[in-house]
Amino acid sequence: MKTTTPRFFDLPERLSPKAGPALIAADESHFGAIAFSLEQTIRELSERLTAARKAPGGKGQAAMDRDLEIHRLTGRLRTLSRYGVDLCLGHIVADDDFEPIYIGRLGLTDAEGSRLLVDWRSPAGEAFFGATHANPMGLASRRRYRWQNGRVTDYWDEVFTAHGLESNAALDDQSAFIASLGNNRSERMRDVLGTIQADQDAIVRAGSKGALVVDGGPGTGKTVVALHRTAYLLYSDPRLGHRKGGVLFVGPHQPYLAYVSDVLPSLGEEGVLTCTIRDLVPEGVSAPIEADGTVARLKSTAAMVSAIEPAVTLYEEPPRDGMTVETHWAEVWLSPEDWALAFDAAAPGTPHNEARDEIWEELVAIIVEKHDDEEAGAPHELLRKTLRQNEDLLETFHRAWPLIEATHLVSDLWSVPAYLHRCAPWLSLEQIRCLQRDDAQAWTLSDLPLLDAARQRLGDPEASRRRRRQEAAAEAERERVATVIDDLIAADDDGEGLVTMLRHPDIRTNLVDSEIVPSAAVDQLAGRFAHIVVDEAQELTDAEWQMLLLRCPSRSFTIVGDRAQARHGFTESWEERLARVGLDRVIMASLSINYRTPEEVMAEAAPVIRAAIPDANVPTSIRSTGVPVTHASVSDRDTILGAWLAEHDEGVACVIGDPSFEATARVHALTPELSKGLEFDLVVLVDPETFGAGIEGAVDRYVAMTRATQRLVILTSR
Repeated sequence: MKTTTPRFFDLPERLSPKAGPALIAADESHFGAIAFSLEQTIRELSERLTAARKAPGGKGQAAMDRDLEIHRLTGRLRTLSRYGVDLCLGHIVADDDFEPIYIGRLGLTDAEGSRLLVDWRSPAGEAFFGATHANPMGLASRRRYRWQNGRVTDYWDEVFTAHGLESNAALDDQSAFIASLGNNRSERMRDVLGTIQADQDAIVRAGSKGALVVDGGPGTGKTVVALHRTAYLLYSDPRLGHRKGGVLFVGPHQPYLAYVSDVLPSLGEEGVLTCTIRDLVPEGVSAPIEADGTVARLKSTAAMVSAIEPAVTLYEEPPRDGMTVETHWAEVWLSPEDWALAFDAAAPGTPHNEARDEIWEELVAIIVEKHDDEEAGAPHELLRKTLRQNEDLLETFHRAWPLIEATHLVSDLWSVPAYLHRCAPWLSLEQIRCLQRDDAQAWTLSDLPLLDAARQRLGDPEASRRRRRQEAAAEAERERVATVIDDLIAADDDGEGLVTMLRHPDIRTNLVDSEIVPSAAVDQLAGRFAHIVVDEAQELTDAEWQMLLLRCPSRSFTIVGDRAQARHGFTESWEERLARVGLDRVIMASLSINYRTPEEVMAEAAPVIRAAIPDANVPTSIRSTGVPVTHASVSDRDTILGAWLAEHDEGVACVIGDPSFEATARVHALTPELSKGLEFDLVVLVDPETFGAGIEGAVDRYVAMTRATQRLVILTSR
């Protein structure tokens, strides 16, 4: 019998028993169908994308629909082009059906409509991740692939029933997941979709209502859950799609965001915004940590953020005295009641600066109505123009409802004690004095929630000016179009035909080019979002939580963290903390198995954290490398790193706690705080006892130690 060289399998010699035709022939055939269908699909998508880009832009909803379609087609093309046949993660066989179901990163059908790949997020894909021997979920067997350069270099079969044993299966002494844990790390989080475990998948697929808290220690896969849950929710919940507000993913720091940057695109989700808390406010980029601990604690409360509301309303009080408004035709009395009526004109929730135009228009309408009562007989448009030039009226209006910059508002709190006392009456005189500073705009990390609340409450101070510029530009364009049309009509000899249609007002309106009208750049991080995912959430202060609540009115959150890794302590429960900040619908989920950190490392790390936090939720490691933790002198640092680099052609190391070390291509240099959420093959920890005393020092040591996936070296000064 003639044998065919496998096209999609490239198994090493030591795995030759797995290369038998009985085991892989069906996969080879199916992969061939996937490759053919992919080629067709990519060609069709490319043609549709080209057509969409050439289509007229349109206006309003039509323009938005066109842009969204281009975005969708581009994203799907990128995903298909990124993976090819290795879109396939594996297959499952039901206990009552011998036909395998192939699971993929995306769904895929052939030209006849037959399903070649089932999207991993679909209900049909749930058993691929969730089936266990205790609960096989109706499966007879499961196969997972390891891909490299478009070829399968290994695969693992699991059998759940006698039916599965009767079929062709290659049984190993380890699972695909355990085998993957020993892989070398890289600059980006490696692809783990094919090896998500049942406990993780159950959380990924949980509903989006309320706040879901995922609590777990180092190495339990919290970040994996957070990222894959983001992709799952966008697929499964129509309320969270990009048209409905989408999902915001918030990480702890920039090195973390860089590390996970490839994960969501690899799952077909390129429209998810990712950021840190700092990124939500322009001043966050350069803001240092607040040096004064007392000041930091005072600014960390939700109560302090609530001081922004009375700080703004002080600038929204109508004048208590009336005034006479003089026009060319009459004098009109504007009473305090008239001012109050105008100040109530803005719709609830309208930002302060953006409400000014509504209030002004209402004020003008009141004056025009009173002017008519005087029987002055002035044309309304001319009267309105005159009022816009009335210096006394404008000065009184600007004083009563001024344009305010967020930075000015907050800096006044830190420089005017009486203002702060009025806006935050619960503060003692000593606390008010403590919050005052010489340079009121020397922003720190602790100021960001107040700046954000002020900016959201005030709105854009340029909005009113920009609106007037837009109206002026639009009017100028209308006049230009009208002149052109009048010239065309005048040049028309017979006064008939198509040219006369230009007299119709609707045609004149449609000919106005809206593209020339200037508009403001949109701050995408301002929200509103349908769902927010927060990783390392234990570090957020109550004030920082307000920044996120402002952006998510639905209160739909995925909150991922570990109370034992909170640098400033976390003595209460998640439910207590979240209820205090404004989240009352909380569902808890826990991850307790440490998949990443070897037993040898956890044996040294666990006592470090339990010495400071006796009830710390330290997860149980399920793997051992056989490599003990090494203790050496700081002077041995370069020798240890050099030896490791010589022995390992791949992998990434990190020196933590040594500011004198300069990072290289494969050896990072980080502080304990910036290492949070990351993982490295080798961690060299330098003088961990200098990280500090108390909970903060213990947490920094614990976090730094548990970044190691293969080997940990602890160096101390002798």
